[in-house]
Amino acid sequence: MIEMCQGFLANMNSSSTSSFCHFFEGTEKLLEIWFDKYDDNEADCDLRHIQSSSTSSFCHFFEGTEKLLEIWFDKYDDNEADCDLRHIQRKAWDSLLSFVNCKIISFKRNEHLDAYVLRHWWGRPDLPFAPHTGIRGHSNESSLFVSKNRIIIKTCGSTTLLRCLEPLLYLVKQMAGFDEVVDIFYSRKNFMRPELQDDSHRTFENEVEALDNLFDDGSAYCMGRMNSDCWYLYTLNSPQMESKSFKQTPDQTFEVIMQQLDPKVMNIFTRAVSASAKEATQKSGIDKLMPGMTIDDFLFDPCGYSMNGLIKGGYYVTIHITPEPHCSYVSFETNAPHNSYPDLVNRLLKAFAPGKFLMTICANESSSAYNSQKEFRGVEFAGFDRKELQVCRFKNYDITYGTFAKPNS
Repeated sequence: MIEMCQGFLANMNSSSTSSFCHFFEGTEKLLEIWFDKYDDNEADCDLRHIQSSSTSSFCHFFEGTEKLLEIWFDKYDDNEADCDLRHIQRKAWDSLLSFVNCKIISFKRNEHLDAYVLRHWWGRPDLPFAPHTGIRGHSNESSLFVSKNRIIIKTCGSTTLLRCLEPLLYLVKQMAGFDEVVDIFYSRKNFMRPELQDDSHRTFENEVEALDNLFDDGSAYCMGRMNSDCWYLYTLNSPQMESKSFKQTPDQTFEVIMQQLDPKVMNIFTRAVSASAKEATQKSGIDKLMPGMTIDDFLFDPCGYSMNGLIKGGYYVTIHITPEPHCSYVSFETNAPHNSYPDLVNRLLKAFAPGKFLMTICANESSSAYNSQKEFRGVEFAGFDRKELQVCRFKNYDITYGTFAKPNS
């Protein structure tokens, strides 16, 4: 069975990569420009006065904004006793993640969850980024979580997350025994530089088209300002979801996305300041954010940080950090329930000192966070102005969305 699935994945992937791996366009593009001063007073004019720092924002830009995919599976006849996504073996995950341009670099598990830290690669594992992005010297912060009936993949940079969907559905059916998608959540913040994305992710419309080709009864939403910071969501709106037993289990996902972060804090997540991931985790206080979690952290060279945390009861935490000043980005996500989400937000603000942040809470009817919009309606965070607070209600879930920023941020 493993060989059959790997063969299927390899066949799907080989044709799409062969033209990239074996063909190189040797033909150059040549641009030559001569400049002058209109008044001919060019004594102090010299193109060599242009410093490298003026071009660094292009050469070293990294898109920290993640693409987040969460899928719940079930058995059509409800006979799921022998079904488990954790039956999918490591080699099969390796093959699947090649569609996303990611590879596994670390792994931890407990009785409820398998957690993988990922990094981005393109064509070969030793080439960490797609050539068209111009990115050098940064590694992608990404994660994969697998439980009995749910898969969560969160990737940033120029990864091609939705390209794995069709082979994933095949893999799940063949190796885990599930034959039905109960629900799907695909979400992301708007990209800082969408032109650097693969065509499949360059616009939300392209992403919706790809998802609609695979799923019936899908619905697409945008929360926030469409001409500024906003958050996109695609989910199913199928009537049969209401009859599935998983909705009776309390479920919630809390995400905070922070930008314009304090450079002194961000420097912790570079090899120049921290010698190891453990040192960065302790210096920043990440190890104290969520008591009781088992941490799997990774500090990239020369910068960038990922952390997966496992908590008893089937709960996870993941943090991804892009520290470069011109594109600094930190995301925090957990499905662990909290008595007070504003308290958790305040701890994050103290740890990372952002200039602005976006937060979402997605909770089903059984979750204590289901009415979280009431908690955030009157809350204030010291030094921040609330820009938006929106609520969207689905068949089984409520989503609360809010953006906050310091004055003049």
